[in-house]
Amino acid sequence: MNISNNIILITGGASGIGLGLTERFIKENNTVIICGRRDDVLENVKVKLPSVITRKCDLSDAKEREELYNWISENYGNLNVLINNAGIQQWVSPIDDNFFERAKSEIEINIEAPLHLTSLFIKMKSLTTVINITSGLSFVPLTKVPVYSATKAFFHSFTLSLRQLMKEKNIEVIEVIPPALNTDLGGKGLHDYAAPVSDFIAAVFEQLIEGKTEVTFGFSDQMVKAGPEDLKKAFERMNTPS
Repeated sequence: MNISNNIILITGGASGIGLGLTERFIKENNTVIICGRRDDVLENVKVKLPSVITRKCDLSDAKEREELYNWISENYGNLNVLINNAGIQQWVSPIDDNFFERAKSEIEINIEAPLHLTSLFIKMKSLTTVINITSGLSFVPLTKVPVYSATKAFFHSFTLSLRQLMKEKNIEVIEVIPPALNTDLGGKGLHDYAAPVSDFIAAVFEQLIEGKTEVTFGFSDQMVKAGPEDLKKAFERMNTPS
């Protein structure tokens, strides 16, 4: 994809990886629209990045997803890049009393929302690129986050199919596969040990400039290249109590 002169929607673009992408795409002379559930978080980004366009949207609500699409169609009809970034991570176990309720919220945000948005935005004749943010856990699950890992495995599989299906529409489909990064995903402090988002974003843009459609970093690069035995060993290493 061209990294400049695009009109881009980034879901969940006000924090974590989404904010990192927002900052860099604005720096590269793009028009960036971000959506999120909280007005205060969106406003904080607007103060920091005055050119960003914000839209409040609860992506777990199908009606609000449709309203987001209609608003963009009416006001930014030349949008050409959709980045499905928004996601939530729940540290849960099937033995928890509220397991199913929390699992449903992950499925709504991590699977239903990006599938729905993709089906809506590919109707736009201007769309040239879809970028899906999956995870290194698409390849080897972390049992502390079983539903999150499963949703990302689903989204990885869907992205592979989408890339093939969109060839006839000349829409490029890019998968960005992050490892654990120092964000608040799952809760504050859980990922303080991990690499900073800035390092990951720098690597992402190097690969986008190279024209890669499968973008990896650190652990996720290892997992993408791993064979069955390596994946088995990684699973045991990640999920055996120390």
